[in-house]
Amino acid sequence: MTKVKMSVADFKKFKEDGKKYTFVTAYDYTTATIVDESETEVILVGDSLAMIMLGETTTVGVTLDDIIHHAKPVRKGAPNTFVITDLPFGSYNVSVEQAVISANRLFMETHCDAVKLEGGVEMADKIKAIVTAGIPVCGHIGLTPQTATMLGGFRVQGGTPESARKLIDDAKCLEESGVFAIVLECVPSVVAKQMRKEVGVPILGIGAGPDVDCQVLVTQDLLGMYGDFKPKFVKHFAQIRKEMVAGLNKFHEETLSGEFPSEEHSFNKKVEVLPRLY
Repeated sequence: MTKVKMSVADFKKFKEDGKKYTFVTAYDYTTATIVDESETEVILVGDSLAMIMLGETTTVGVTLDDIIHHAKPVRKGAPNTFVITDLPFGSYNVSVEQAVISANRLFMETHCDAVKLEGGVEMADKIKAIVTAGIPVCGHIGLTPQTATMLGGFRVQGGTPESARKLIDDAKCLEESGVFAIVLECVPSVVAKQMRKEVGVPILGIGAGPDVDCQVLVTQDLLGMYGDFKPKFVKHFAQIRKEMVAGLNKFHEETLSGEFPSEEHSFNKKVEVLPRLY
């Protein structure tokens, strides 16, 4: 049975009904088709593709062209899944006009369902303008990878009463600015729980504990595909990397032994030689 695609309105409805859902990444057509076949409701084409797909150490080097390039096949592969695309670093932080132009391009060229950008109160004017332009916006606070250097690296945020209150105030500001949901990354569970109580839009947690509206993970992380680093908040729900390595080694072994290709995997129908034309 084909799953029913979420809408922007469903995010609020699910929160009101206490219905939880899941949110994963995809950066290519094949992965998108797999997610679309699953029960997962939301895909992010994130700037994390810099690290996952391009081997970079941060997300900062990804361009708007990169996101568009990867988002187009994801949209094709996941017609029944709500797709959010990231506005990458440098595509919206210069001015309100730049933010709207970038969001327009991302929305029009990828046919995504919404865009996401990082930052709290300092991004309120840009969020308002993008929403006014007719594009749904998902916020992102807590650990914001694009500005992780400013935060002291990839570390938990909101660990003091003051910083926790700042995060909640940021979330309220984003809600007032028009976001339909907020990604909350790497914060103590107690902060996420309190934010969910005080903020009307859904809180989509990645490393934010159980008391959020939705759980977010990078697909390569949750499937055990990405071998370079495993954050504390990641659980491996499968070990696809090991299976892939084993499959590749089996292919290599059978090629060397002559077991592959067998008659079953060869074209054996008699082919008549065409008469010479001279």
